[in-house]
Amino acid sequence: MGGKTILVIDAGTTSVRAMLFARDGTCLGVEARELAQSYPRPGWVEQDAAEIWTSSLACARAMVERAGGAERIAGLGIANQRETVIFWSKRTGAPLAPAIVWQDRRTAEMCAQLEEAGYEAAVQAKTGLLLDPYFSASKIAWALANWPDVAGAGDDLAVGTVESWLIFKLTGGLHVSDASNAARTALMDINAGRWDAGLCDLFGVAPRTLPEIVDCAGRIGETEAFGAPIPICGVAGDQQAAAIGQSCLSPGATKATYGTGAFVLTNTGAEARASTNRLLTTIAWQIGGTRAYALEGSVFVAGSLVKWLRDALGLLATAEETEALARSVPDNAGLYLVPALVGLGAPWWRPEARGALAGLNFGATRAHVARAALEAQSYQTHDLMTAFAADGAEWRELRIDGGMAANAWLAQDLSDMLGVEVERPHFIETTALGAAMLAGVGSGLFATLDEAAAMRGRVDRFAPAMAGETRAARLDGWRRAVESVLN
Repeated sequence: MGGKTILVIDAGTTSVRAMLFARDGTCLGVEARELAQSYPRPGWVEQDAAEIWTSSLACARAMVERAGGAERIAGLGIANQRETVIFWSKRTGAPLAPAIVWQDRRTAEMCAQLEEAGYEAAVQAKTGLLLDPYFSASKIAWALANWPDVAGAGDDLAVGTVESWLIFKLTGGLHVSDASNAARTALMDINAGRWDAGLCDLFGVAPRTLPEIVDCAGRIGETEAFGAPIPICGVAGDQQAAAIGQSCLSPGATKATYGTGAFVLTNTGAEARASTNRLLTTIAWQIGGTRAYALEGSVFVAGSLVKWLRDALGLLATAEETEALARSVPDNAGLYLVPALVGLGAPWWRPEARGALAGLNFGATRAHVARAALEAQSYQTHDLMTAFAADGAEWRELRIDGGMAANAWLAQDLSDMLGVEVERPHFIETTALGAAMLAGVGSGLFATLDEAAAMRGRVDRFAPAMAGETRAARLDGWRRAVESVLN
């Protein structure tokens, strides 16, 4: 074994970061770069795959230098934005087209047609997913039909999600995807643990273009991009990595990450529990060929709503300002912000829905709008809690993380609206921490994820303190606002 530190690349939607961790979970350094997003048409969201790579490499190099050299690093972990799909040449390693981001809705009509043709039940049975533009398969189908450089690449075409792209570039040609990311493509049979020929046929995807599916921890590959070899030992999609970082390692444990979107996962153990309430069944992680599963609820707009209020509308100077604004008013003044800016996710799955600010009146101020944006996260989470309970996965508590979790007003509002204790770790970058835990197991620093959970550290707790009638009144106003959008 080499060094005792762990390097993590956290390739998110709006930024790429590299972090260096000690074995006890202490973060020894962070290097970050923002990622540009482009919107060529309404509902389209693209990124430059080359920028994702060069930014990741630059950030990682800074952390290798901080560590004192590659030989001081025991292993590399990767966490990444999921469902975003990249197309590149196996021969040159160059992108053949823009990356189509998970938020992209260009395939809404294609998914609707497949649903109307009766394919959704079969897709859900194999993948745990629904027919929605969110997932990678329809994006790949669209690219093959519309981008000549992709369609014409033939055997030279490599298709993969972000971790697959980074591993290919880091290793100089290894084409693999970990099970947690492969499970988000709508091309993997999550029960059998392999790409499904029928699903590949349905979306017109040649299996030879897809990566080999591998474990989330172990000796996945090796990179020599940093002066000396570093083993790639832990890989997971960002939401699964956050669940690991939150130590949601036993059935029933639940986490919610409030980043660009909001994503809730409840561990269901060895059972791939099918949802009858429009939730997703997904692979939480796979180690030693054994899979752990989770139920997931996906909200498309969370932190990006605050960013929109700041950058597009100019209502905020900083995202952090929302906490003081929310505290400055006693209530929401009747305002409800339904953040369907790119459609509604779980449990509605209405990609065509668009956002609304309901209840506008002359008493409303920018403080009320900011508060309504935060309250919307609590309401959306409550909708998910109801769906999880109906699927037999009731929440005993909720562990929160992500950029918005730093907002203590929001943490308390979540507890009040959900009626359960909310737990927030002092170190809220749990996505990177989860990748570090996986890499710790994969490199041999830890024997198991349970042993690696010691990296999590201290937590704060928020207990419900809201009157039942206040909660009921607010939820009633939210339901009316959502119905206006759905109708």
